[in-house]
Amino acid sequence: MEPSSAAGETNKIAVRSSIVESFSGCGLSGIRIDKEELKKQLTMPQYLRFAMRDSIRHQDPGAGESRYIRRNDGEDTATPLSPMVVFINPRSGGRHGPVLKERLQQLMSDEQVFDLSDVKPHEFVRYGLGCLEMLAGLGDTCAKETREKLRVVVAGGDGTVGWVLGCLTELRTLDREPVPPVGVIPLGTGNDLSRSFHWGGSFPFLWKSAIKRSLSKASTGPIHRLDSWRVSVLMPDGTSVDPPYSLKHTEEFTLDQDLEAEGELPEKVKSYEGVFYNYFSMGMDAQVAYSFHHLRNEKPYLASGPISNKIIYSGFSCTQGWFFTPCTSDPGLRGLKNILRMHIKKVNCSDWEQVPIPTSVRSIVALNLHSYGSGRNPWGKPKPEYLEKKGFVEADVADGLLEIFGLKQGWHASFVMVELISAKHIAQAAAIRLEFRGGEWENSYLQMDGEPWKQPLSKDFSTFVEIKREPFQSLMISGE
Repeated sequence: MEPSSAAGETNKIAVRSSIVESFSGCGLSGIRIDKEELKKQLTMPQYLRFAMRDSIRHQDPGAGESRYIRRNDGEDTATPLSPMVVFINPRSGGRHGPVLKERLQQLMSDEQVFDLSDVKPHEFVRYGLGCLEMLAGLGDTCAKETREKLRVVVAGGDGTVGWVLGCLTELRTLDREPVPPVGVIPLGTGNDLSRSFHWGGSFPFLWKSAIKRSLSKASTGPIHRLDSWRVSVLMPDGTSVDPPYSLKHTEEFTLDQDLEAEGELPEKVKSYEGVFYNYFSMGMDAQVAYSFHHLRNEKPYLASGPISNKIIYSGFSCTQGWFFTPCTSDPGLRGLKNILRMHIKKVNCSDWEQVPIPTSVRSIVALNLHSYGSGRNPWGKPKPEYLEKKGFVEADVADGLLEIFGLKQGWHASFVMVELISAKHIAQAAAIRLEFRGGEWENSYLQMDGEPWKQPLSKDFSTFVEIKREPFQSLMISGE
């Protein structure tokens, strides 16, 4: 399958180390970026900024019309060269949000920097962009050109970036194109999506110059396509589950009828849906992530930055039994094979194919990017003869395929993470069906793009997860 392209063909995205990325993002190339010139390129006319602000506040795209009508004859109505808005997650980046927000406002305007605790991405899409579209319909050339040229930057972790990308997708479903492309200022722990598109792996120590350089790159960087994947979870009604914010309750999901379930289906079901861009995983790695997230919510002062987060993660990996399975545990309960049945569809194929789960595998990951676990490439770079033998193709972020691999015990995962070996290759898939069976296991742990949850399992009925590619690809700005 040929990968799609936007503004040129999609380049293969290479993963760089955090150290190199941190330096490259810090403005050490010797090229000076003039603050005032950058501000002039990014900042929208005042009447347009205020119109968008009013529309978002009143949750009415038409609320900004008065700003357009009352603008002064001498007021600047010229379209900026690279109009931009920034979303910032104040909880990311070791709580650097407030000072970073102030810096961003200095480089454009207060109204173009959105604190996600105050303005949600879907509100911006419905009312902010709706205001620009409304004014364009009234004959405002500046609003029309700003809407067409607008770019978005997200200052946050991968989960925050995915949140914004998901809300922007609404524009395609409502036939409100173009969809603004997205750049990243990495503030999260792993930042694998940021790494994949060359925005760096960590919040840079010379951040003032780095932020200026990031905005400059985001204003002119080439645009690439990124596959997005819809996860649908179907469980027996009455199941008590606390899903992450990325999963929303839905009444419409039904299982693909081309494949019969092995277990019994309940008469009444509960279902959730969400979209991921990086990876979906199940098993021990998700259990470790779940424990970490609970600790961070209960004691946020312990998880104050990427370094402390990774230390805590490592501690949970040891204490959760990934390295040392408790002697009291039944060896037959250690692998996912005991609770999981997996089917896949290959690209350009309508038939489901069952894929055996290796007995030793304790975590399974369906990966969309080249980066996982803070910049590692567990799939590796298989040689052409190996790809041909296995029926695989070279992995790409816009090829319509997920790379499915397994991690065994913690020792195996550790060697994979330092890239001494590759993970256990299982399959490449254009769609995935997972059927979880209960029994001795009361819960399974799942996560998508770093957002984990505990999934209760029934002894009487199966729980299902289906993963299929979204019809629309997202647009990412490359920071290279």
